[in-house]
Amino acid sequence: MSVALPPGLAGWAEQLGALSPQLGIALGPLVRRIEALVADREPQTAPEGELDGFGGLTRAGSPERLPASEWLLAQEFPDEFVRRAADRELLQFAPEFRATRPRGRVVVLVDAGPAQAGAARLVQLAALVVLHRRAAARGTDLAVGVLGDPPGEYLDGDLPRLLPGWLRARRHRDAEVADVQEAEAALDAPDEAWLLTSPALAEQLPTRRRVLAAAPSRWAADGVTHVRLALSGGTAELPLPERRIAVRALRGEEFRTGRRPPAPLPELPAGRLMPTFTGPAAVLLARPPGSDKLLVSKLPTAAHPRQLLRPTKHGFPGPVVAAARIGRRLIVLTAEKGCLTTRVVGRPLGGVGLRRPVPFAELGVDRELLADLLERPVLPVELDVNDVLVPLAGRWWALTPNGGFKALGELGPRGSTLLGGPPFRWAWEGYVRSGFLPPDADEYVMSRAAVAWRAGADHWCVRLREAPPGTPPQVIPVPQGVEVVGVAGEGQLSVLVTVEPGERVVRSVWSSGSRTLDRFSGGALAPFVHWEQPLIVAEPQPGRLVVGNPVTGWIRATTGDPR
Repeated sequence: MSVALPPGLAGWAEQLGALSPQLGIALGPLVRRIEALVADREPQTAPEGELDGFGGLTRAGSPERLPASEWLLAQEFPDEFVRRAADRELLQFAPEFRATRPRGRVVVLVDAGPAQAGAARLVQLAALVVLHRRAAARGTDLAVGVLGDPPGEYLDGDLPRLLPGWLRARRHRDAEVADVQEAEAALDAPDEAWLLTSPALAEQLPTRRRVLAAAPSRWAADGVTHVRLALSGGTAELPLPERRIAVRALRGEEFRTGRRPPAPLPELPAGRLMPTFTGPAAVLLARPPGSDKLLVSKLPTAAHPRQLLRPTKHGFPGPVVAAARIGRRLIVLTAEKGCLTTRVVGRPLGGVGLRRPVPFAELGVDRELLADLLERPVLPVELDVNDVLVPLAGRWWALTPNGGFKALGELGPRGSTLLGGPPFRWAWEGYVRSGFLPPDADEYVMSRAAVAWRAGADHWCVRLREAPPGTPPQVIPVPQGVEVVGVAGEGQLSVLVTVEPGERVVRSVWSSGSRTLDRFSGGALAPFVHWEQPLIVAEPQPGRLVVGNPVTGWIRATTGDPR
């Protein structure tokens, strides 16, 4: 049986339409009280400026704003009219003025840590409803960022699309001041940022506006019954929805997602796809051996639920040797008629669309080496102003806008590939020449946050890039014969990603424990660990890709059944 919203919530029909009517009614007190707190401290109107109509009645103003009833009083009872005028009792229309509305989005930064579980999550849900309506009234969009996720990654769209991703955004630790500062640094200047968090973190941010803190305040035998809200000095205590509907809401069972049927999955090439990450963004590249087709997949944000990969297919005149998504450009280096040719999908580089092809022989690449490169994942590409940088034949090469090229330096003892990520040129200079990596290390992995190397027959050492001078490296046990393919971190935990011989079992290993990554195990090629983000991709079966978090083992996307 359907339940209609009461008249007092009729104005919230669009926002509460993302929820079941039962949950919409149960959240009504929270929604209305949060809206009152926000309106008192963030009014949509201004005390002066351009007239924007009338918003009620007042006892102060000028005669031209008297309603007809007051003029009728003056005509019928002039003495009473004069008395009321002298005592300031006459009613007048209250003018409202249009405030200068910012052009940016309404961005909500949410704390998804343990302290915001349960009752506080219901407050966040009500706050998202209120702030979505506020964004709509301003003619802008609502974006939701999860503190602790990479800055600039947001959930957006209408509430039916946004709420399931927000609900699944659970983090194993509470947000800290540094997380807030990092997220705010990524905002655009016109954005209006709100923070939904706990009183403990709010107390550490006393100078910031638009911080809505929620915490349980009363309990009964079956759990929390009331919460206390605080916003810019204003407080309120409100009852929570009845336990049964609250539990269903926290499980997402009272959401109306309204999702359209998904578009059919693109047809993928048969056989191996050889996935890899070649740049700082969460963009996956895949290319079958020797193919002139390149598959590009932008991964869902960490806050989104597990999804199916829907790669975009690009075709080129020759086999793809190297590629990277840099900003909005896709830069691809292909093998065409014995030459390395630069192709760009997007805005041309430095005003030059197609640069002069460079013969492979001049880059030290013979036919045997080229054939070997085409049987491996695509190489990375960097952009240095207008020069395109690529690692080939044991060294970095810069392809210049005028069609020339120059050698920049050797890659190091591992030759044309470095274990654990793309051999970015700055990493070799930053880690090796600065002494972070011992000069005699011949088995090592790198990431932007850490470098690790084999220091003995049964152990590796890990050194964080931001560690204070003199800090000893972490020691992680790794048996001899086990291959280390990457180093990754989340929070204060750094792990090595290893592949055991035989059944090729993949594990994440740290100083005091390990985790088996079953979904990433068993492939013909070792999994690939992202250079800058906590991401790992594997191809456990030909044509089947799995992307996830190397620290926790959580799956973010696949090319098959996402369960």
